[in-house]
Amino acid sequence: MVGANGESRYAPAPPKPSDPDGFCFHSPHPEVFSGQARHHHRHSHQNMASLKLQPADQKVLPKAKKTGTTICGLICHREGCVVLGADTRATSEAIIADKNCSKIHYLAPNIYCCGAGTAADTEHVTQLISSNLKLLRLNSGRQSRVDVACVLLKRHLFPYQGYVSAALVLGGVDFTGPHIYQVWPHGSTDSLDYVTMGSGSMAAMSMFESRYSHDLTLDQCKDLVHDAVLAGIFNDEGSGSNVDITIIERNKPAQILRNMDTPNTRLHPMRFQMPLKNTVVLREFIELHEAAPVAPAAVPAPAKKAEDEERAAMPLE
Repeated sequence: MVGANGESRYAPAPPKPSDPDGFCFHSPHPEVFSGQARHHHRHSHQNMASLKLQPADQKVLPKAKKTGTTICGLICHREGCVVLGADTRATSEAIIADKNCSKIHYLAPNIYCCGAGTAADTEHVTQLISSNLKLLRLNSGRQSRVDVACVLLKRHLFPYQGYVSAALVLGGVDFTGPHIYQVWPHGSTDSLDYVTMGSGSMAAMSMFESRYSHDLTLDQCKDLVHDAVLAGIFNDEGSGSNVDITIIERNKPAQILRNMDTPNTRLHPMRFQMPLKNTVVLREFIELHEAAPVAPAAVPAPAKKAEDEERAAMPLE
């Protein structure tokens, strides 16, 4: 842009001694940029001052909590399907809150998702994405795609930066084939042949690493997922109870094998039937108290009698 005097308004200004490179850009509105610089400079000092006033114990970032779950999934390339597995134990710190909860959530008829982390976060996130996929199917008239579900999940989780504690194993089959995605709470995703997540993921991954191959049949894949979940159940204190498996095949309804294996059944059922005279009675007595006398209530005169007396006292004409 050329000014009235024929000079360019954006021409570089002469170099200043303070410039390290000997170059300075001439802004057409220096007052705006200088104000922003002063504003940013002031707030930077305020942040540093507030940071120095914080106690030493508050400067340490909070650590991530243990998920207490074993979830996994793999692709059966030989038959073009997906097998998902999960345990059924829900914990609250050191307390087992639920022994038979369902951790494999429905997203679409051809897409399911295993959840680890906070139970409320995993349930609400999967319900939200399932609703969005349903609306998309109604608008397009087509089958839901697994990569679309993955994009919806990562776009929802990324803005929260991990504060929505939902670690997910997404699996499904569409017209492009079977897919398995590993979705982290911060929004990052991985597309792999087999994945594990949760506190028992290392034990489950040891089974996958030693036995997985592309030539496995569907029954072999189901047994492998079953053994991987069992490895997490018996080697991780946060995982336990039963084994759930879901098989997703192309152009077929999903097979939901709820409580496929119950390795922790109680051998001797607890019976809370206490026999009579099980407790020794030291003494038995009944203490009586005299009732306080009650004064009789005053009975008001009938209203009709008072009205008759009033009429009798009235003078006659």
